[in-house]
Amino acid sequence: MFNFVPGAGSQTLDDDTRRAILMTVLDAANREFMLALRLPTPEQRALVQARVTTLVHGELRKFTLTPDTPVIEALITDLMRRLTGLGFLDALLPPVRTDLSEIAIYSTGLFQVMRKEQTTWETIPTTADAGEVLRVLALILGPQSKALTEATPEVRAKLPSTEANPAGGRVTALHPCIVPGTGYPCINIRLFEQKPVLPEWLLERKQMTQEMMDYLKQAIASGQRILICGSTSSGKTTLLSALCNFLPPQWRTVKIEDPSEIWIDRPNIQTIEARIVPPGSEVASYTLRHGVDVAMRLSPDYLIVGEVRDGAAALALLRAASSGHPGSCTFHAESPADAFERMSMLMGTDCGISDRRASQNVVSGLDMLVQLSKRGNRRQVTSIVKVDKKLRSGEPRYIPVFRLDEDTDPESPRWTRMAEQQVISPAD
Repeated sequence: MFNFVPGAGSQTLDDDTRRAILMTVLDAANREFMLALRLPTPEQRALVQARVTTLVHGELRKFTLTPDTPVIEALITDLMRRLTGLGFLDALLPPVRTDLSEIAIYSTGLFQVMRKEQTTWETIPTTADAGEVLRVLALILGPQSKALTEATPEVRAKLPSTEANPAGGRVTALHPCIVPGTGYPCINIRLFEQKPVLPEWLLERKQMTQEMMDYLKQAIASGQRILICGSTSSGKTTLLSALCNFLPPQWRTVKIEDPSEIWIDRPNIQTIEARIVPPGSEVASYTLRHGVDVAMRLSPDYLIVGEVRDGAAALALLRAASSGHPGSCTFHAESPADAFERMSMLMGTDCGISDRRASQNVVSGLDMLVQLSKRGNRRQVTSIVKVDKKLRSGEPRYIPVFRLDEDTDPESPRWTRMAEQQVISPAD
């Protein structure tokens, strides 16, 4: 529903009339400018807006309508978003909104967002129909030579970088043919930070203490090999991004991701991005494993690997770490014990590595593990542990360094510094 507050004597625009004007002006502008302009220059945008304004007033005269100025301006803004931007999505992206971390569109037409520093979803109203959502998705996918079709019902892509949103985002889309609903695709957009993550932000958000931050700073600067673990949206990438501020400035750092989302504000950072292609494509995929393997030939001082999701990537990373290349990466696990078990299992399942050999790779390639969890509306470090270099009954062990007192309120967390004497195995 198109809402506005009419003034005295003004006329309303019902949904059908507004839709008719939109379609007519869109068709005319697209014919005149040949195609919808993406990321136009200020001069091009001014030219399009002037023409759109003329066309809108012409259509209003045809319908003998005289709505309030705010109604006309809202109509022109909507048209400009569709012609020169990302339609309905522009209202959810910087510079209009800078408070969101994720956007979700359901196949039923429900729209939800997650605000930064929050862990719950919020439903928002929208006027975007399924056709507009599909058109906007096509604008995002087209320049990347991708399309969401029944033949390719799942697509992963990048949200394009703009001046207001330089880091872009990660897009996952599912075709209506595999997500029953009302004709909408299922879309999730993870927005990356618009600027480098500063360590003090994590302290302000009560994610850890200054003592813990100093401990991790020393670990990074001394070349420790660190695994950052947690569940989905627990803040793994944010923490890794913040810790990258502690890399010695002279170090040559190679970053391997799928997709690239860690923003390090330094010139001596080389990023390698995985490229996953749909089945049947003649273009070969380029995985995290490929990126780690080639990084070894780039003489890095430090490796940063985005989330490890399969055994091949885990094995490549641990081999690189065991050969003397320090680095950090993220991994989906609910606890240190779960991390050891899942990483070993992935290497066994995907690479045929025996349990003992997989466990040996873990203890040889990792020095430290940082565990994150969602608590209320907070994302907090629940433990920092050292990886013991000896196996017990063929299993990795760890030594607690910091532990969150989980009976404390998320808004007033308290951590305990451990004696670093107790050795814990997954069986414990």
